[in-house]
Amino acid sequence: MIVCGDDALAERLAAELRSVYRERVTVLVPSAPPADGPRSGPAGRARATALLGRMQAVMARAAGTPVGAPGGTPGGANGGDDGATRPEVPRVLEAPAPDEAALVDAGVHDAAALALVYDDDETNIHAALVARRLNPRLRIVIRLYNRKLGQHLEELLDQAAAVAFPGLDPDEVNASTTVLSDADTAAPALAATAVAGTSKVVQADGLLLRAVERLPTGRGATADPGLCTLALLSSTTNDPAGSEGSDDGGQDGPLLLPDDSTVTSAAGRGTVILKAVSHAGPDQPPGRLSGRLSGRLSGRGLPLGSLFSPRLRWSVAGLLACVLGLAVANWLTSNAHPLAAAYLTLLDLFAIDDPAIGQSTARQILQLLSGLAGLLLLPVLLAAVLEALGTFRTASSLRRPPRGLSGHVVLLGLGKIGTRVLARLRELGIPVVCVEEDPEARGVPLARRLRVPTVIGDVTDEGVLEAAKIHRAHALLALTSIDTTNLEAALYARSIKPHVRVALRLYDDTFATAVYRTLRAAHPQALTRSRSVSTLAAPAFAGAMMGRQILGAIPVERRVLLFAALDVAGNPVLEGRTIAESFRPGVWRVIALDSAAPDERLPDLTVSRPDDEPDRPAGLVWDLHPGYVLRSQDRVVLAATRQGLAEILGRHTRARTGSGDT
Repeated sequence: MIVCGDDALAERLAAELRSVYRERVTVLVPSAPPADGPRSGPAGRARATALLGRMQAVMARAAGTPVGAPGGTPGGANGGDDGATRPEVPRVLEAPAPDEAALVDAGVHDAAALALVYDDDETNIHAALVARRLNPRLRIVIRLYNRKLGQHLEELLDQAAAVAFPGLDPDEVNASTTVLSDADTAAPALAATAVAGTSKVVQADGLLLRAVERLPTGRGATADPGLCTLALLSSTTNDPAGSEGSDDGGQDGPLLLPDDSTVTSAAGRGTVILKAVSHAGPDQPPGRLSGRLSGRLSGRGLPLGSLFSPRLRWSVAGLLACVLGLAVANWLTSNAHPLAAAYLTLLDLFAIDDPAIGQSTARQILQLLSGLAGLLLLPVLLAAVLEALGTFRTASSLRRPPRGLSGHVVLLGLGKIGTRVLARLRELGIPVVCVEEDPEARGVPLARRLRVPTVIGDVTDEGVLEAAKIHRAHALLALTSIDTTNLEAALYARSIKPHVRVALRLYDDTFATAVYRTLRAAHPQALTRSRSVSTLAAPAFAGAMMGRQILGAIPVERRVLLFAALDVAGNPVLEGRTIAESFRPGVWRVIALDSAAPDERLPDLTVSRPDDEPDRPAGLVWDLHPGYVLRSQDRVVLAATRQGLAEILGRHTRARTGSGDT
């Protein structure tokens, strides 16, 4: 396995492949450019040096890990090993760019899979084209932010593999190239973390899995099991001194996929349950999404609510009421036809009627009142024209947070991750206020199209969070790429509103645990969560490198529960067994079944159904009978831990190659 990257995702992915899948890994990292190079700069050199240092630290820990330790391989875990074998230390190579020479040096000719996870899309595309030419059979996983470009590139590389080997199995061709986005993988979980009552979701071909955290109703009580229990929260979740999400918590830490007896005996602990599964419909492309949401907010042709202020609308309404009253009074006093009375009132209003000299007193008084109303109408019309011009002039600019806004989510950072989270929050109908320091950031155009209030400024400066109405906000979602900036924003937000919900994007697990303990100790009644984008995305990339389809990941504190689509055929732990027999507590569980015929299934459950098949029935069934026997033609959706997914994939591979079951 070869991993090429320049940020935390490469490090996490290499560790995932080594510790979970027990694969030999070669990591290609960028070398620090010379000080006088064309792309030299303190930030670039520091970034490359930091990544290289972290990879060397991983190698040192791997080399010094004793057998039987948490990082080692337990005896018999690899099916017949004597317990003294542990995965090889990752080989780290340095190269200025992933060119042909660097890929050949990394062993691309003999590699089983290649992951290109550079932060730059162009670098990944160029390396993918070179790698496909060097090894047409190579399984390539590419990190791309541009979805449409990713689809075209995937088709191009798969076609190149099919042309190079005409007799290649179509299933193998379809799995030869996979395009993923770490932002898309992590966005649902990050958006759900910041919203109360909004579940963590995984979508697959109309299947919407909603994972909800349920706290126990009282001391010694058991949380609602829902449709099924996905995890038990750590026993220290409600303890301000506890460490949320510690992977070394033992029995006090979170337990994934417990059985019913474990859930019953774990009274007083919160749970993560599968609340509901329903058809979510196809995802809209970004352009249609923007048009739909902006249409809801501003309408076609901009309604009066968007053109004019409430004060101006009330002024116009008052004047219209006065004119209507004057017209009725003219009709009653002159005994004229109603239309004639209305016409006479308009003439008086615009001061184009003859003076009412020699007429009745009532007529003279009504003429004077109509003239006064006409004088009041002129400034109102002028204000309406100015407001309309101002609205059209600022239609393409960023909105400012309205005065009465409350109960919203303050989103810090509109980079790759923040942009996807913003789109997800708007899809859920959640009010958002964005804060971004760079006016040219990637997500600013999306915020402008969606008419999302945005504050441009450094979140660490005084007054920026106040401008975002943090004192009325329901949650703060800090998604900048700098841990200390996210922490500073969280602390400042808590100083303004102590009970605001806070979700932080943090990379380092030790730092995240320390932050959580401190914030919970200072504000025990407020919800605090920390999430790592690379931790959420790495399992999906690793599963794709192993040739399996990862539908999504749901965080349980700082652990991750994976959802994968697997074919039952040839899998000894699934084929011929009932749903109940296939369930292995703490490791994996079958939660859905694809009931569609094999020739009618979508090859990739992570994509939406085609637009030309809107009436195609959903093939996924979630309400499974425990006694249903899995057949070879079935395809299932599996919830599993990272180690559990690696184990079940390993057994499947050995069964297909004829090495027998473990």
